[in-house]
Order: sequence, then structure tokens, then C-alpha cells
Amino acid sequence: MTRFVPKRWLAAAAIIVAIAGLFDSVYLTIHHYTAEPVPCSITEGCEMVLTSAYAEVAGLPLAIFGAAAYLFALTFASMALFGRGGMWLLYGLLATMMALFSGWLIYVQAALIGAFCQFCLLSALSSSLLFVIFVVSLIAKPLPPPERIED
Repeated sequence: MTRFVPKRWLAAAAIIVAIAGLFDSVYLTIHHYTAEPVPCSITEGCEMVLTSAYAEVAGLPLAIFGAAAYLFALTFASMALFGRGGMWLLYGLLATMMALFSGWLIYVQAALIGAFCQFCLLSALSSSLLFVIFVVSLIAKPLPPPERIED
């Protein structure tokens, strides 16, 4: 089985995007647990979205699940950057699931809540970018696996 190692710039881009998504999700998680209102200067609907029935699963804020997903994406992309090809495939699977779930959450905001949260939209953009990076890696020619040096 051939190991799939993405071009370094794709893995590096995925790391940067995952860090941005992680910060966004952690920020929303902190605001959830401190019960402080989120300053929403662009969309004016953050509180409506973040306090809706769709903002939690089993008593936990969706943002904490997002933070975990971004942390895993960051880990997988970092490992792939250093030659662990199987990790890039896990990254791609995770990025696909994240993008699909973000699409669902945008639908929920638009059709069911009737308001948008700019921080949630930033997370959806981050998830979509992670997916696009993976798709580009499938199109771009992958790097060959690193050669082993025998002692």
C-alpha cells in the first residue's frame, strides 16, 4: 500500500486553518461557560444562535465538539507534514465530515433559527477550507514516501 503524503504547503496550510478554527471554537466555548454575551458586530445574530436549542448536544456546547475536531485536524495535518501519510487520509475524512456538518449548521441558522452568528460562519469557513485543502491534495501530485536509511 502506498503512503499518501501531501505537498508540504498543503499540510502547512491545513495546520494554519486548523489553528484558526481551534481558536474560534475555544473562544465560543469559553463564552458559553462564562455566560458572557458574544460581541457580534457583523451579523447581529450571535446570541440568538448561541442560545438556541441547536447550540448544545447532551448539555455540551457545539463549540467544544468543534474545538476537538480542529485539534484532531491539527494533529493529523502536523503528522502528515512530517511524513505520516496515513494521517493525511484521516485528516481528509475528518475535514469532509466537518465541512458537511458545517453545511448542516448553516442551514439550521438560515432556515430554523433565522439568524447568523459571525463566529459560527468563521468556523464553517475554516471547515470548508480544510476540506478544500484536502481536495486540492488529491488533485496535486503527492510526494513520494520518504526513503528509509539503513544502518
